[in-house]
Amino acid sequence: MDLFLEELIGLRRLEGLSEKIFLDRYARKHVDATKVKSGDTVLVLMKDDAKFPVKEVGVVVERKQDEVEVRLHNGETISTSIQKLMHPIERHPEEMWDRLATAIASVEPTLAKTAQWERKFRYILDDWKLVPGGRIMAGAGASEELTLFNCYVVPSPVDSRGGIMKTLSDMTEIMARGGGVGINISSLRPRRANVVGVNGSSSGAVSWGGLFSYTTGLIEQGGSRRGALMLMMNDWHPDIMDFITVKQKNGEVTNANLSVCVSDAFMEAVKRDGDWELVFPDTKEQGYDDIWTGDLEAWKRLGKRVITYGKVRARDIWQNIIESAWKSAEPGVVFMERYNKLSNSWYFNPIVSTNPCGEQGLPGWGVCNLSAINLSKFHDASKKDVDWEELGKVTRWSVRFLDNVIDKTPYHFAENEANQKNERRIGLGTMGLAELMIKLGIRYGSQESLSFLDKLYGFIAKEAYLASAQIASEKGSFPAFDNEKYVQSGFMESLLSAYPEIGKQINKQGIRNVTVLTQAPTGSTGTMVGTSTGIEPYFAFEYFRQSRLGFDKQLVPIAQKWKDEHPGEELPDYFVAAMGLSAEDHIRTQAAIQRWVDSSISKTANCPADFTIEETRQLYELAYELGCKGVTIYRDGSRDVQVLSTGSEEKKSDSDQQGNDILLEDGSAEEASIEQASIEQASIEQASMEEVSVPSLISVISDSSGFSLDKQYKRRPNVLRGATYRLNTPFGMAYITINDLNGTPAEVFLNVGKAGSDVFAMAEALGRVCSLFLRYGEHGNKVQLLIKHLKGIGGSGATGFGANRVDSIADAVAKALELHKENGEGLGTEGATHRKSESEPEQIELQLMSKDSYQLSEEQAASIKVSLVQSDKEQAAGFSSLETERDLCPACGSASLVNMEGCKQCIGCGFSKCT
Repeated sequence: MDLFLEELIGLRRLEGLSEKIFLDRYARKHVDATKVKSGDTVLVLMKDDAKFPVKEVGVVVERKQDEVEVRLHNGETISTSIQKLMHPIERHPEEMWDRLATAIASVEPTLAKTAQWERKFRYILDDWKLVPGGRIMAGAGASEELTLFNCYVVPSPVDSRGGIMKTLSDMTEIMARGGGVGINISSLRPRRANVVGVNGSSSGAVSWGGLFSYTTGLIEQGGSRRGALMLMMNDWHPDIMDFITVKQKNGEVTNANLSVCVSDAFMEAVKRDGDWELVFPDTKEQGYDDIWTGDLEAWKRLGKRVITYGKVRARDIWQNIIESAWKSAEPGVVFMERYNKLSNSWYFNPIVSTNPCGEQGLPGWGVCNLSAINLSKFHDASKKDVDWEELGKVTRWSVRFLDNVIDKTPYHFAENEANQKNERRIGLGTMGLAELMIKLGIRYGSQESLSFLDKLYGFIAKEAYLASAQIASEKGSFPAFDNEKYVQSGFMESLLSAYPEIGKQINKQGIRNVTVLTQAPTGSTGTMVGTSTGIEPYFAFEYFRQSRLGFDKQLVPIAQKWKDEHPGEELPDYFVAAMGLSAEDHIRTQAAIQRWVDSSISKTANCPADFTIEETRQLYELAYELGCKGVTIYRDGSRDVQVLSTGSEEKKSDSDQQGNDILLEDGSAEEASIEQASIEQASIEQASMEEVSVPSLISVISDSSGFSLDKQYKRRPNVLRGATYRLNTPFGMAYITINDLNGTPAEVFLNVGKAGSDVFAMAEALGRVCSLFLRYGEHGNKVQLLIKHLKGIGGSGATGFGANRVDSIADAVAKALELHKENGEGLGTEGATHRKSESEPEQIELQLMSKDSYQLSEEQAASIKVSLVQSDKEQAAGFSSLETERDLCPACGSASLVNMEGCKQCIGCGFSKCT
């Protein structure tokens, strides 16, 4: 069908990334591509990688048996095989909307009702007013194997080998069909606890969590959709400290999100600096194998014995949570006791865990289906307000849409079906909030925005609950409904105090769904639709896009529209991106919306790189005080760093110094800034590695090439001094340390990106190679030669303009070397001071030591505590979101992999590690 005919009959065609996401993930497809012919739209597998496949959209030009020529949308023509094609049946959103409306309306009780609601569902789907969850779009009316539920929680594992294996099997089956799984592992006995049957001891709950994580990674590699897992542990469990810090140990739990379930009693103990007991049931109690489910209070109510494994300060546990979240963005915290007090299912089905993204708390065998109202479609430009009437109608009809999904979806576990049809839990959310607020001229995070959010989400909650009550009058309430108890939940008490008419309708008609509202992340679907995702602000207003001409910078559509209408002007302050907000702004926004959400919220509080541990603690406690059900932060550039320790120990042996603590002469604790700790640790580790590895490297080269480098290689002394340069790059802020030997640069250390990222690894490699080059041989002006060959190397983007333009990390190294020369090449090794010019506000003064120079003078110790010449906090307010740290996308290779909504997502090609 050509473009003219498509437009003639009213079919809209998506473009670019939106089209690729639609065709790849949600459009119905032929079982195979054997019937493909010239003129057909296809998806071509360009990179055959089981974990990170790369696909492009194109049109078949010619077919010769099993070989085809395809003209890609970027203009390139390629030859490939039939086996590498996907052949979409649906090429336009209208075709999918027809399928969804027909499928979801088909469960209505009469033909007249089916026809009526098919028209209404088609209306709310049109133009993306309602964007169904990905599982619904992919599966409804297309497959009886794919679940239409996004969120699953399986019961806590039975504390036995057989029980753990059953949980593993259930988790695998759910993930294979597209569902994300949450598991609370608090039911598993702690490390070193006795196992009577085999006369041994347990490896602990955390180790079994590692098994669930490992299996999730296998599912990720086995298909196009990644398995998603949440592991949770209650605050009373004896293994809680291991659980909090497990992600700081490489390779143990790599394919799961982690959250600690925190009780009100624990938070009270933190507040009053009390002790906290770590306990677990006595496994020798009669009936333990049959009774114990992980619910400690239920166990106690039965009069069963509990063993105390130890007492610790509650603040010590809390501080470990805070420090770990500061370092690596995990674990998150879910205030689980509060969650259950607020939960509408409090009286019959307690919440035990959340789904992988944290927005949906569920009981064992609980499930939930999701969809999002696209708020960007409800701007009334003539009134400069929300189109409240239209929003109310779409909200009411969307509740029925989601309720019908419960009866339409296939159930692969009888337990899921029994639980869901007993409570009929649904999750209606939103996307496009940030776009709507920009259209209204309201700055996200401002006091004005909090008032607006209270009005907006209160309205949605009211309309959604009235709709559920109306459906109950037709089809009946959920079977577990008890009017007297239902309205006693913390959420319902708050809702009914604001909207008493809801209580009257529930009392008269009942309620169809135990919960109605959820604010989920909508990374893939929001990107496809072309609006802001979930309730988040835009991550960035600029991005780079690849075309035949290479990478070019573009603006998100709403920013581009404003620029077109106001040429030459800067975007107004209500165009605010994620990193332009304070972390407190993120939390206050979350709390304002949480008031009107009966389930929970997927929201990340983005923090600048210089956000301290103390500020992280204050942020977590603010979230608790404001009534949030959970909190997750992502500190820009967060990484595992060795915390500076105390003590005046004797010098450790070489084998003991791999931890590389820095000991101050007076034995006092010194807390460096985030960047300083990162730089010191990276420098010391690299120096330590270098001294060990260089001799063996020389030996290898000598043996293989017939000549020796030994005499030509300058050995590194114990102490070198230099300077660190802070330069913004397309991959985030780079800290480039240049140390001098005998008056000339001799080594380069690079600190860019998060430990474990591709960017970090390549930056480290570049630093090592530069150091090796600078210290080998005497010929030529090596510094100038290095500048010449590194300067101007380009990548997927650039930052800055004119003389301040940085094209790549290599280009940043060249600029740092130039600055080093301009400020006095040859700082030497004796008491040099870095000279800062007015044009170099990024530079800091910093003494760098080798692994053998831990005992410092008072003057040297003081130099560790130097501060940035210009405070990072001041700079953070002015950073554009392009200046936040990025990694390489494994799908498209561009420097556009960022942390959004708690997940790594590519803002260039749409790749996500969570979907």
